[in-house]
Amino acid sequence: MPRRWRRLGGTRVLVAAVRRHPREAVLLAVWSAVEAAPVLVFGRSVAGATDAFLAHRVEAGLVWLAALAVAAAAGAVGSAAAYRPLAGIVEPFRDALVRRVVRGAVHEAVRTGRPGDAAVARLTQHVEIVRDTFAGLLVVVRGFVFTLVSALIGLTALMPVTLLLVVPPVAVGLGLFLGMVSRAMTRQRELILAEERIAGSATALATGLRDIVACGAEDAMAADIGRLIDAQAAAARSVARLAAGRTIALAVGGRLPLLAIVAAAPWLLRHGATPGAVLGALTYVLQGLAPALHTAIRGLGGSGLRLAVTLDRLVETGEVPAVPRPTGDGGDLRLTGVTFAYGPDAEPVIDDLSLSVPDGDHLAVVGPSGIGKSTLALLVAGLLRPARGTVLLGGTPASDVTPEARTLIPQEAYVFGGTLRDNLCYLRGDTARPDDEELAAAAAAVGLAALVERLGGYDAEVDPAALSAGERQLVALTRAYLSPARLVLLDEATCHLDAAAEERAEAAFAARPGSLIVIAHRMTSARRARRVLMLDGTRAWLGRHEDLLTRCGPYRDLHGHWAANGLGSEPARVVGDLNGVGSEPARVVGDLNGVGSEPARVVGDADGVDPVARPYLPDDARHVVPDGADRQEQVVRDLGG
Repeated sequence: MPRRWRRLGGTRVLVAAVRRHPREAVLLAVWSAVEAAPVLVFGRSVAGATDAFLAHRVEAGLVWLAALAVAAAAGAVGSAAAYRPLAGIVEPFRDALVRRVVRGAVHEAVRTGRPGDAAVARLTQHVEIVRDTFAGLLVVVRGFVFTLVSALIGLTALMPVTLLLVVPPVAVGLGLFLGMVSRAMTRQRELILAEERIAGSATALATGLRDIVACGAEDAMAADIGRLIDAQAAAARSVARLAAGRTIALAVGGRLPLLAIVAAAPWLLRHGATPGAVLGALTYVLQGLAPALHTAIRGLGGSGLRLAVTLDRLVETGEVPAVPRPTGDGGDLRLTGVTFAYGPDAEPVIDDLSLSVPDGDHLAVVGPSGIGKSTLALLVAGLLRPARGTVLLGGTPASDVTPEARTLIPQEAYVFGGTLRDNLCYLRGDTARPDDEELAAAAAAVGLAALVERLGGYDAEVDPAALSAGERQLVALTRAYLSPARLVLLDEATCHLDAAAEERAEAAFAARPGSLIVIAHRMTSARRARRVLMLDGTRAWLGRHEDLLTRCGPYRDLHGHWAANGLGSEPARVVGDLNGVGSEPARVVGDLNGVGSEPARVVGDADGVDPVARPYLPDDARHVVPDGADRQEQVVRDLGG
């Protein structure tokens, strides 16, 4: 990618981050205008007060000073209020950036079989640099723009001729600064790359220290690290030298207007300007233009430049897209020839899998433990990328789809400290937060209402450690239910719930608009699903539950295993139930014909079958079961032999 396009890509990422929050951007502009109110009236108030006091009109002078005090108070209110919309833009951008960097590091580790060393520097240093400097950049830019506009409006209203003395030097100073930006970005990029090389080498040194000592390579490694440190220091010095150029630009744009007004003051006074007007024009330059220009050049030339280059580096590594990501809000899920393995030499966990899940479908994924069900969920969620094949959601690669398009709930649900409302509304992102009525409907549908009542409402503080595993799962499930995602993936997300609670939660998601994929841990989830995907490591079967029982031996065996062990919500079965279907009444020992309707038999019956002890039978010695070849009789609660 050409460097100029990388820079454009980073700039577009920043612009897109602001445009994704139009409400916050408008509020930030409004409060910034209020914050600039003192600048707008400062010079005019100074001019009016000066002329009034010189004319011995004390009351008029005090009125002008009072107007300045009111403007200053309004500016303080605007400055304080601007931080909330500023955070509303910066923090979601930082969260998205962390997700992208972590995802890129995971992809790198999966692709290479080792952790990404440079990714550590990008996550621990570069992301925080981007977050902090992005916030600072917004503060600097909006302050400069509104201060410059306010000062120019004030000068125009006070004495228009002074614009000829102020605007040209300011334009020249900004031009000098912008002319140095390209060179400065090159030097800053060299510094960023040097820091990444040091971080990567330090990680390699720490992990291979024993081998280095064993091979006697301490001096060689020290020399390599020393060269990297020297290169980083040289790049830092080169960046520092460019600060002199910024000082020249600042002197031209911030000091020359002041000198021009002072030099032209006699001429201005001879042509009708009052002393107060001249002093007011100087005030606009001293208290408005010069500080704003100083902050802009220092900020953009320092931290702003570092932000641009750092963000370009993240764009270059693929962890931040060069253009805004496609939305992918919904649509069909399609997997085509998907193969994935954890490492280049490992056996594929998913091998050449093709699957189509229409929008609105309800799919259950079953199979033995460790067969790749959770891996499939991560591929669909875009957290893993296939080695071969494609995973498309609404025609968009799953890794490029916005997080709001789908939600993955794992086995261990995450609940953070804060109010219950904050926990439930977390995935709503920038959309309208649900009101209490919507929250109550979601809680009732998923089964959270009892916990809401016990905690004391949606504004109650939540202590995650005080909640049971099942309660945390219900909170996470309700959070997903309230999210805007049209695709919900439940990766054994109901494993800590009983069968009835699980059925209620799955029914709620099945009735919700969009698609539902359940990584099942009970076979009852497969029964409720519209379709079932069976994975056994060699091939995959897809169909309805009843069809798979008929034509898929592994599915029938798995279902029978669950039933025979009393798992799920099926009635527990006794020895000899070889059918595996589980819908017939419980059968007695030796009942192989699947009828199960004969009356209980007594000891010595010609068929050689004695009745099985059941919970509803009277506890007396007439109800017996066989115990091996000696036909010893045992009563209920005496089955130890």
